Amino acid sequence: MDRTTPAGSPPAVDHSAHPHRWLLLSVLALAQLMVVLDGTIVNIALPDAQLDLGMSDGDRTWVVTIYALAFGSLLLLGGRIADYWGRKRTFMAGMFGFALASALGGFASSTEMLLAARGLQGAFAALLAPASLAILTITFPSGKDRIKAFAVYGAIGGGGAAIGLLLGGVLTQYASWTWCLLVNVPIAVVAMAAGLPLIRESKAHGNTRYDLPGAILVVAGLASLVYGFAQAENGWARVETIGFLAAGVVVLAAFVFVESKVSNPLLPLRVLANRVRGGAFLISALTGAALLGGILFLVFYFQIVLGYSPLKSGLASLPMTLAITAGAGVLSKFLPRTGVRLPMTVGPVVGAVGLFWLSFITVEGNYALEVLPGLVLLGFGLAMIFVPLQNVALAGIDEHDAGVASAAVSATQQIGGSIGTALFTAIYTAAMTAYLSSNEVLPGVQAGALVSGYSAAFMWAGAAILLAAPIGFFMIRPAKEDLLKVPAVAHAG
Repeated sequence: MDRTTPAGSPPAVDHSAHPHRWLLLSVLALAQLMVVLDGTIVNIALPDAQLDLGMSDGDRTWVVTIYALAFGSLLLLGGRIADYWGRKRTFMAGMFGFALASALGGFASSTEMLLAARGLQGAFAALLAPASLAILTITFPSGKDRIKAFAVYGAIGGGGAAIGLLLGGVLTQYASWTWCLLVNVPIAVVAMAAGLPLIRESKAHGNTRYDLPGAILVVAGLASLVYGFAQAENGWARVETIGFLAAGVVVLAAFVFVESKVSNPLLPLRVLANRVRGGAFLISALTGAALLGGILFLVFYFQIVLGYSPLKSGLASLPMTLAITAGAGVLSKFLPRTGVRLPMTVGPVVGAVGLFWLSFITVEGNYALEVLPGLVLLGFGLAMIFVPLQNVALAGIDEHDAGVASAAVSATQQIGGSIGTALFTAIYTAAMTAYLSSNEVLPGVQAGALVSGYSAAFMWAGAAILLAAPIGFFMIRPAKEDLLKVPAVAHAG
């Protein structure tokens, strides 16, 4: 386990007695909610935004994918910046930049401007998210308070995506799709004003040089991989598809090689080498793929096939949020007795059953029978994964790697989401094309083709999250003392 503190570190300080730690938790939770829900809040607004800006179907998908890609690929660098520059400074800079990028997107007058704004949002989220989680980690260093704090934070991570769907529906129907982006500005102002006096500065000491070659390689490799999966929408055997996928694998392999050789790696391989932590990262990636990819097609099903309004579409997604909240509340009470292995094994199975249920949707769309049970099951499954996930991923980590380990948790989820969205879009397109080619052109065939595509996407999303179950069973076996261990971080100023 990673239990060493780098030479040159100041003596550890006990921060468990932060006088306003629960108020600070609300600020961090607000920041986490803003970052997570922004991955889905625009989903419901996409049909309106597409019509307003004249976007193609491909550009419509990239509005979601480019945010997750920029977020996930830059999170490792953002984690190191949080470690070395200071978590409070990074939090404030990330919040300010996120607000500016959101304003740019809200006033977008072209597809290119909107995509650029979404990319900038993801980049600043890559600063904000690891800084926020690292601050949470050192504010609640041990005991039952830490379990409760991580339960709240984890529930927001799991439920934020669904909350984004509901809020996006309200804003799109009663204001404009642009407010799905502009709403972040007042939220950021409140979080910055409240966080400035509450957050204590902290940073890592010792070797604090940045690994720029590693940063360039991981961004290029992941971008190539995601773009390759996106090209699969036009055919898996195409030169572009195979070329970009192969290039992504090669560049990521080069990244791993560089990280094993440099003295200041962006992602120290010791962070991944821990079996428990590595398992948590794999579960995070698979869950992110299933969640972000699956929800996107659920929104399209509601609005395009069933004809729901943006608000009704958001309300139709609400049961998943309620299930996540209820499940997190119950699990946080029993987690000290059940341990983390059981929920992280059962949760993926329950979530997979929910997605498999959704794969049986029809053109007629009986919500109570075809959709509601699947959403509830998916919500309970996600709660069992997200509540213990953050704690498990940081089990036994040392102070010097706290920021990068925090970043890796979010990075794996976002990269999983971007790959999942691109992959499931290709699967959806193939299923829809196959349906059209095997059926006569009659009224209702187009709707049937769409439903066939959505069903295939849900089925594969369920298969993706189901893969997390054996990982939870065989790899998530942390020692109790590691779950209560927190990096020793010295506060400055």
